[in-house]
Amino acid sequence: MRSGGPGSAVSWASLGLEGRAFVAGGPTLDQLRAFSGATPTPPIRLYAGVRSAPDIAAEVGLAVRELRRTGAFDRQVLCLITTTGSGWVDPRAAGSLEYLYNGDTAEVAIQYSVLPSWLTYLVERHNAEVAGRQLYDAVHAYWATLPVGHRPRLVLFGESLGTLGGESAVEDLDDLAGRVDGILWAGPLHNNPLWSSVVARRDRGTTEVDPSYRQGRTVRFENGTGALSDDPGPWPAPRVVYVLHASDPITWWTPALALRRPDWLHEARGPDVSPAMRWYPFVTFWQVTADLVLAQDTRLGYGHRYGGELASAWAAIVPPPGWTSADTGRLVALVDATG
Repeated sequence: MRSGGPGSAVSWASLGLEGRAFVAGGPTLDQLRAFSGATPTPPIRLYAGVRSAPDIAAEVGLAVRELRRTGAFDRQVLCLITTTGSGWVDPRAAGSLEYLYNGDTAEVAIQYSVLPSWLTYLVERHNAEVAGRQLYDAVHAYWATLPVGHRPRLVLFGESLGTLGGESAVEDLDDLAGRVDGILWAGPLHNNPLWSSVVARRDRGTTEVDPSYRQGRTVRFENGTGALSDDPGPWPAPRVVYVLHASDPITWWTPALALRRPDWLHEARGPDVSPAMRWYPFVTFWQVTADLVLAQDTRLGYGHRYGGELASAWAAIVPPPGWTSADTGRLVALVDATG
């Protein structure tokens, strides 16, 4: 059920540090059973590293073969993950989905770089977009041939630079029917095409750090304040959630900060941003640039570290039958307890 294991066409050595951490991680069967109270299904985790194949296209082909080998298309949920620059997959996002479905899931990711995300963004950003688009296209091509009632719910996940790659697979957030069942993107980059477009066209009267888009018909936002549960309006599938923090410099950094005051410093401050924060030409740009270095050195729920918000987002996007708000609360507490 794991790349690098018995029967896998991907060697353990080729997975790299982040790939090995991903395929060897996740909740155990005992942990799944303790949470659900039912017999779990062993989760499927698949990964192709930069040393697993000569290029991204070959990695994608390898990933699809792994999906078919393990029976991933027979699971309740199939999640396509676009990694960060280094190939990292957030264990809280991956594990939350497995808890949600008691292990009856398949998650797959491919690596497109070994560099830190900030350096990948500067020199290999195109690889993130290619990886996200090609993995989606290849998996969707096979998934779409399966009978509608006999194929898994297809969902996408990306965090940080992975949101850029994930967005490249989706050209129009208002035309997702039949293409995907749900999307979770955490900590998007300020200049992501879809993200920046959604925020720029947000509903009148909503703020940049707490936006609403077309009354939440497709896209909604979670910023750690329980916004998803506060919106009672109809929300047909497929559902898209952006998880973000007002204190995440990854989301708010842009060269334009040097010369223009952003909306998030013109409007009321986010709940995790100091009210003393002000905009000064050039100075604010360097302040936020310095914060990029420390974005991962916060506790969960602040900066660029996402925890229980990922669990509540998955529960809102693709809740399994019989799932309740109390179940979401238990899962959020479990994920946050991991630190």
